[in-house]
Amino acid sequence: MPMVDIDWLKEHVEVPAGLTYEQLAKDLVRVGLEEEEIHASQLTGPIVVGYVVDCTPEPQKNGKVINWCHVDVGDEYNETDENGNKVPRGIICGAPNMAAGEKVVVALPGAVLPGDFKIEPRKTYGHISNGMCASERELGLGSDHNGIILLDNYGFSKEEADALRPGDDAMHLLHLDQPILEINITPDRGYTLSYRGVAREYHHSTGATYTDPAVVLNDEIAQTVDSDESDLHIEIEDSFPIHGVNGCDRYYARSVHNFDPSAQTPSWMRRRLMRAGIRSISLAVDVTNYVMLDLGQPMHAYDLDKIEQPIVVRRAIQGENLTTLDGKTHELNVEDLLITDSPDGKRGSRILGLAGVMGGLYGEVTADTKNILLEAAHFDQVTVARSARRHKTPSEAAKRFERGVDYELQPAAVQMASDLLAKYGDACPSGAAVDVNNTEPREAIDFKLIETKRLTGLDTSEDRIREILEDIGCTVEDTAVEGHISVVPPTWRPDMTMPCDLVEEVARLVGYDEIPVTVPPAPVKGNVGLTADQRRQREVANELAEYGLIETLSYPFVGDADFKAFGYDFDEIKPISVEVANPLAGDRPYLRRTILLTLAQTVQRNLRRGIENVSLYEIGHVYLWDPKAPAIPALPGALRPSDEQLEALDAGLPEQPLHVAAILTGKAIETGWIGESRNVDYTDALEAMSRVVDRLGADVSLVQPEPQNAPVQWHPGRCAKVMVDETFVGMVGELHPHVNADLGLPEHSAAFELNLTDLFAMLSGKPVQAKPVSTFPPIKQDLAFTVPDTVTAAQLQQVIREAVGDNLESIELFDVFSGNQLGEHQKSLAYSVTFRSPDRTLTGNDAEVFRAAIVNKAQAIGAELRA
Repeated sequence: MPMVDIDWLKEHVEVPAGLTYEQLAKDLVRVGLEEEEIHASQLTGPIVVGYVVDCTPEPQKNGKVINWCHVDVGDEYNETDENGNKVPRGIICGAPNMAAGEKVVVALPGAVLPGDFKIEPRKTYGHISNGMCASERELGLGSDHNGIILLDNYGFSKEEADALRPGDDAMHLLHLDQPILEINITPDRGYTLSYRGVAREYHHSTGATYTDPAVVLNDEIAQTVDSDESDLHIEIEDSFPIHGVNGCDRYYARSVHNFDPSAQTPSWMRRRLMRAGIRSISLAVDVTNYVMLDLGQPMHAYDLDKIEQPIVVRRAIQGENLTTLDGKTHELNVEDLLITDSPDGKRGSRILGLAGVMGGLYGEVTADTKNILLEAAHFDQVTVARSARRHKTPSEAAKRFERGVDYELQPAAVQMASDLLAKYGDACPSGAAVDVNNTEPREAIDFKLIETKRLTGLDTSEDRIREILEDIGCTVEDTAVEGHISVVPPTWRPDMTMPCDLVEEVARLVGYDEIPVTVPPAPVKGNVGLTADQRRQREVANELAEYGLIETLSYPFVGDADFKAFGYDFDEIKPISVEVANPLAGDRPYLRRTILLTLAQTVQRNLRRGIENVSLYEIGHVYLWDPKAPAIPALPGALRPSDEQLEALDAGLPEQPLHVAAILTGKAIETGWIGESRNVDYTDALEAMSRVVDRLGADVSLVQPEPQNAPVQWHPGRCAKVMVDETFVGMVGELHPHVNADLGLPEHSAAFELNLTDLFAMLSGKPVQAKPVSTFPPIKQDLAFTVPDTVTAAQLQQVIREAVGDNLESIELFDVFSGNQLGEHQKSLAYSVTFRSPDRTLTGNDAEVFRAAIVNKAQAIGAELRA
């Protein structure tokens, strides 16, 4: 995000004296430039100017040479000798460029440098070092750590350097005590990545007087645009335009001669680049970066003596490679736009750079460059964006080109760069420039003035609308149609192409806070509120949350690793899975057929982060592809499909039922070191599932499959199918050991999954008729039966209900036992049974009758009452 320095900003717009960064942030957010952060200084003083009185090299045993120096830091900070006289401070410095007579930056004891590095007197190399002579990196000014800062050679003019005195505040001198504002911009407003754009927006917000630097520079342009007189020859060809748009529609170039390569970047420019987050490299490179930040036009400087004419802007040929300035080699694509030259008469054969993204190693400006070619071009947004992403080479230039650069800005940018090189590098700009300009003027937008009120509710006068549009740079003219105007957007606003864009600009500058708040009426017709299924879905979520599970959401994408972990046969599962044409992740191209596959990914992530007891559930859709489904028809755009076409579209889509699934791992109960502790098993998943169906009022039964017929994902002896009548609606139990092993889950991890769409469809939805509460006393009995192990507890429970009828109030299984004393293939089921009559007091004889009826009816399924 761009950084905004008030000292730089005020070169283009009038700002009030004493403007704070907090107030600047408030002014800019009013027009849509949000404050990201106000970065305060990371340094505290004292940090002062010092004069090196003497410098004595002292070789060390390890071969290193250190300098024992005495540095004058002014009477306020100098040391006091035994006679009470002020004397220079003794400082140890290992920098190779330290020398007597230099003016340096000294961090005194009490100062704190970036990284919370505190300066204190310390004994080292046999001396007490009472301060530190600082380098750029130590002050956060840049990355240079090859030597300390020498102020006489740091970009100050001779007069400025001579005026420096020991003890002067170096923090203020280098602007180290100033904060800076970082703003956040939207992608459609690339012009605000420059001080030219930010200053314009400050003007819109406050009404401050604004001067467009591009207009001033255009008035100053002295050179002619003549290819015959220029020493440059530029050609543009595009054999592969993207969407029919040429990759480069304007290329403006000018040569600069007799540049002094030893010239230093002035201190004010170095400081501004540093505060913008750009490292100072050399004067020629710094000038191009400075122009980009100031005007918004990315530029590139080439060593003119290394280039063979003509310069050709063309698309890459398949198989070409380029090594960029960052040292990375890229295999080029035919969509990449290149800047090339023509060595040995071979036109466009040598690649100089990836247009709008980054330059190559050949032709770059070096410490020996004396003649420079300045390039300012206008490149296609899509071309640059694709190249930057394809080669993973983001750059400040690409950031601006992909958002849109002003195609009228190139001459002004080159003029500004030429002036700076001439002033600070003693260069001589050529009298002629080359301008290959194939740009087309902006098309006028027919704007209906009433649209502002219709779309935003702002009751803004027509004169005010015209004033706003003209102020942002539009050309506004009346048309023959009353209430309409013709608006030509400015060249720096490629985002403004339609009437709605103009409405947005008017609303933005009038103020979004001025838009009236109107609550739209919501007429009550028919059913309102949640549907029955929506209410049921909430009931399911609430019940699981109340049981202690945590809801999660996961992406519905699965792949081979998930299929393998759950034991699916690839040949069976893939043909019936929906495959995504352009998946987010190449290893997960399918949509899930069961929630457990994606929920398991979330459980894994929690376990890997050290959370041992994980109980999660998810409610979401699954996608059931039918290979026999009809093909989805291709429908024409811009036309409403017919009802028949919509039916054909629906027929080809996969079924997408709503499911709920849960996975429980780790400890089911853990009440402390002295309390109860139990691991999760199938009973916990069964309880969670049972609570869900009970909350819904569903009548389900559990059918345990034969071990050899159990699904491969489930433990063959500890799982069951959930059935409603004869309809399968889900599974519950423990996951198969191989699933736990492949996923890294604890042993006996349990789960369930229910098809809520099918389950909801089988609920009646009728109100439950409450039964009167009997006021007569109950009779309680415990009954234990020996039954074959093929008989389920639910079957015996149903027998008891049928035997007693309406006089049975409740029945609860409280014990299951099996052992050798019962006999082979036998088990014991014990129930607590409560009898209560709705109209009389039951007697002991009644209880015996009920008991006898139960015993008699239980014998039909092989159950015998235990003594």
